[in-house]
Amino acid sequence: MSKTQADTKIVTGNNNVGQTGKFVRENQKSLLFIGAAIVAMIVIYFAYQKFYIGPREIVASNQMHVAQDFWDKKDWDKAINGDAGYPGFEKIIGDYSNTKAANLAYFYLGTAYLNKGEFRKAIDNLTNYRGDDSMVAAEAYGNTADAYVELKDYDKAGTYFKKAADKAKNKFLTPLYLKKLGLVYEAQNDYKGADEAYKKIKSEYPDSPQAQNIDEYIARAEAKL
Repeated sequence: MSKTQADTKIVTGNNNVGQTGKFVRENQKSLLFIGAAIVAMIVIYFAYQKFYIGPREIVASNQMHVAQDFWDKKDWDKAINGDAGYPGFEKIIGDYSNTKAANLAYFYLGTAYLNKGEFRKAIDNLTNYRGDDSMVAAEAYGNTADAYVELKDYDKAGTYFKKAADKAKNKFLTPLYLKKLGLVYEAQNDYKGADEAYKKIKSEYPDSPQAQNIDEYIARAEAKL
């Protein structure tokens, strides 16, 4: 085979490579523009976080402590609406959206509405909470489930109690939510599910307060199987 034939074969066999190179050459300006746009978006994102979100985060956190004090004292109306120039959780969410403080305010606000008996508002706010803290996230799920129980929506209540128990993964909250899950199952005449939830408390959390009289609940569920 001559050198010319060999070169032709190489070019033909790697036709895709040649086409890719041609594409890059013909679209170089577009590719450069796209690359520059991506870099610009990254720069804008970090600038937004540093110069816009950052200062708002500090202000929101500083203002929220008064609403938290009202919440701790179970003064739900002031926690929600604020008092004497200090914003409540409603205003913090409205004024400081996209901040961590506003995200946490959803949990506080939802719990306040739950305690006031405004269950739909409780659910709306609690399900807007997005956090990495497993304890707070578990309580948000559990409180959402409690609100659904009050509305007699046992299907959704069961779903959220399961989420709460799985998210908590500790000896304090998990057995609490498992017991509530068992009660929801009983309300739905799902005695097998109730039995399983109660037995999980007995086997995995024997030292929990919920385990102390769990045999009664197991016996009750098993009697109806």
